[in-house]
Order: sequence, then structure tokens, then C-alpha cells
Amino acid sequence: MSEMKNKKIAVLGAGSWGTTLAILLAKTHQVTMWEFDKKVYKNLASQRENKTMLPGFPFPDSMSVSHDLQETINDAVLVLFAVPSFALRPLCEQVKDFITSDQLLVTVIKGIEDETFLRMSEIINQVIPQKKGVVALSGPTHAEEVIREIPTTIVAACEDLKLAEEVQKIFMTRNFRVYTNDDIIGVEIGGAVKNIIAILAGISDGIGFGDNTKAAIMTRGLAEIIRLGKRMGAKEMTFSGLAGIGDLIVTCGSRHSRNRFVGEQLGKGMTIDQIISSMAMVAEGVKNCLSVYHLSQKIDVEMPLTTELYHIIYQKCDIKESIKRLLGRKEKYEHWE
Repeated sequence: MSEMKNKKIAVLGAGSWGTTLAILLAKTHQVTMWEFDKKVYKNLASQRENKTMLPGFPFPDSMSVSHDLQETINDAVLVLFAVPSFALRPLCEQVKDFITSDQLLVTVIKGIEDETFLRMSEIINQVIPQKKGVVALSGPTHAEEVIREIPTTIVAACEDLKLAEEVQKIFMTRNFRVYTNDDIIGVEIGGAVKNIIAILAGISDGIGFGDNTKAAIMTRGLAEIIRLGKRMGAKEMTFSGLAGIGDLIVTCGSRHSRNRFVGEQLGKGMTIDQIISSMAMVAEGVKNCLSVYHLSQKIDVEMPLTTELYHIIYQKCDIKESIKRLLGRKEKYEHWE
């Protein structure tokens, strides 16, 4: 691992997860973190801390903040994309002329683009042809716990396992264990769809349902993830791993989960517009619900939980009516197909 130390790493995005990974990487590398908002950038640079997202965790001396994309990316061995999913394509368009063929690109973004139905790594591949490769880093990883060095596991996925292993070496620490996987399709599908299921788990909490209901939502949600993933070319075994059931468990159950929080507030009677306007951070499941629903309709994959959440969020349907439809579905044999 020694040959990978003290390299320049570029982190694009200064949200809670981008900041956490920048601080983690700065323990062994020189890190530059880019922030798009000039006012926020100035605060980050002067305060040397992300007081909005991660108060109490000062930036190491080996970590700098920039508002200049080219400056951030120049000479970096690895460029990490940590922006909301809707911002990835325009960001790629901005940086494509700065990326070189020897730079390794990593996405920690969980989502599927609506209309194109591209995964995040596919967007990067489409817009930025010249690069060493793209690796997806995903798993059960709340920033609030990683920053406190609570033991955490994550998976680096790429069809080229050698590139995944490079990312593994760069990110691995005593308390941040990185596994590798060559099924980037499954890892990215799992990361995107679990946010939808987490909103539904939150709705269950908000209404006041119990553990039985949440277990049912998570289990049948996993069935939807597997059905979609297999149709998209993923390996079923991937969904038994960190980016599948692992991420599903943590996102559906944790008090740190923004997606679970959105669902909980929906279950308590708030509207989606009220919830989103009150949040400082993005809950990816709201946008992912739209794109995954449209994808499931296009390729004819049965996803009843996703469909009902789409009705609740985008068609303003009554939650009680959605519950009636789910419980009133025709009796079935339990299977994943």
C-alpha cells in the first residue's frame, strides 16, 4: 500500500459524504475538495471545517478546499465524484477537458438517470471517454459514523478488478474495510433502489407500524431490487452483499438515513414538498423513485413497492389507499423472478 500513499486525490462535492471521504483520504494523501457554491467554499476554506454538514471535525493539514475545478483535478491520481445524482452529468461536462487518460475515476453517487436510465458510472463513461477507468464505491456507510471512525465496510466495484483493487488500497484504513467486486451493475442498482425501499420503511415508521411491517418491506423490497438487477445484467449474488442487503438494512433502519426520514415525515402527514424544502441535504430516493419506476415500466419488471411510492410522491395518492392495494394484491408464491 505504501506506493499509493501521499498521492493527490480530487474530491468533487463537499456534502457530508464527500467531506467525510476527503477527511478519511487526507490521513494518507494530499486531498483537494471542490465546492461549487462560492460562498460555501469561502466558509469551508476559512473555517477549515464543514460546520453545516459535519460540525466538530476539522480538516487535516493535508486537505485543501477549492472552487476551481481544473485546479482541483490537475495532477490527481484519482478523481472522486460525490455530488447528487442530478448534478453528475453537468459536472462531467464541465470537467471532461481536464481529465487525463491516467486518472482513475470513482463514483460514490447512488442513482439512475431518468429517461436515459444510465447508472452513474455509465454517465461518466459516456461523457468522459479518456480516463483510466471508473469504479463504483458503495455500501452501508453513513457519513456520521465513518467520520467518527466507527468500523465500516464498503465495496469497490469495476469490471476490471485490478482497478477496483487500486481503489481498495487507496481507501482502506483500520476502521474502513474495502472489499472488491466485478459486478458494477449489481452494486449500482442495489445502491439506487435501496433508497426507494428506505422511504417506504420510513412511511411505515411514521404511520406507527411495527417491526413485522418493516421486515416485510425490506424483504419484498429486496425482491424488487433482485428482479430489476437481474434484468439489467447483474449477478444475483451481489444483492446478498454489502451493496445489496447490507445497504438496505442500514438505510431502512438508521436514524441517520435521509431517505427513511423523508418516508417517516410522509407517514406522519407532511407533503413531499414540505419535507424537501425543510432539508439541507438531498434524499436520493425521491428522484430515484421516478427514474426506477419509469425504467421498470419500460422493461416490464414488476416492482409494486416502487410503483406505490411513485403514486404517493408524484401522483399525490393517499398512503392508506396504497397500503390497501399492496395488501390486496393477488396471492402469490414467494419468489425472486
